[in-house]
Amino acid sequence: MNYKVVPVDSAYLLRKSFEVRQLVFVNEQGLSEVIVHEDPNKSAHYFVAIDVDGNALGTARWRITSEGVKLERFAVLQAYRNNGLGRDLLKSILNDIKSKFGSEVLVYLNAQLKAVNLYGHQGFLPVGPRFIEADIIHQKMARTL
Repeated sequence: MNYKVVPVDSAYLLRKSFEVRQLVFVNEQGLSEVIVHEDPNKSAHYFVAIDVDGNALGTARWRITSEGVKLERFAVLQAYRNNGLGRDLLKSILNDIKSKFGSEVLVYLNAQLKAVNLYGHQGFLPVGPRFIEADIIHQKMARTL
């Protein structure tokens, strides 16, 4: 599979990112479009994995909060899971954060249980108890770069 992970720097790529979110969160997981399609957060930094034909295969974003840097909205199309795309998306985002803030920045996320191992393999550790968000069990996870 040939793809690249790129920062979203155009309305076209942002639309591609939202298309992946629609397919994964709304169509596949049954979440409300109201939750999935909030207004684009101007302070968020979006990334998208694009194949050679310009198809979006995965997406995620990060933003600064009062707790540190929060990773959000990780979504990979079902046909492209479990073959490194999610890992590559995560690594690209972590590299971007490190290039902007250096080391010793706290990075955290709320992982769906089925994705806990993905984040664990990149050094994220569970924080606190599991909880339900949008009718899906999540685990807060964090690490320092």
